[in-house]
Amino acid sequence: MAMVSERIERFISVLEPEGDINAKIERLVTNELIRRLNRYKLSNRRFEHKYGMTFTEFQERKVVKERGYSFEVESDFWDWEMALDGIETIQEMLADLKGGSDEA
Repeated sequence: MAMVSERIERFISVLEPEGDINAKIERLVTNELIRRLNRYKLSNRRFEHKYGMTFTEFQERKVVKERGYSFEVESDFWDWEMALDGIETIQEMLADLKGGSDEA
């Protein structure tokens, strides 16, 4: 089992004063995952607002082709796809954390 150095444990205790070290780390990880999930959701909303459609509609309407494969639209496509993948991945990780199963 991995150990946490005393120095790191002090920092963790400042951020999460209650509970044992595993509970503190789990809350820190959960909070970071939620922060990232919110960032991905914000990106998704920003693109939906910018293009006035969902990513699925964006793909189906072939907006990248329609707009002449411009750098901006292609870049938005990849960033949007990454945001949606991030949302799915983070939600799975949060569900796994909530399930409480340790695989070690």
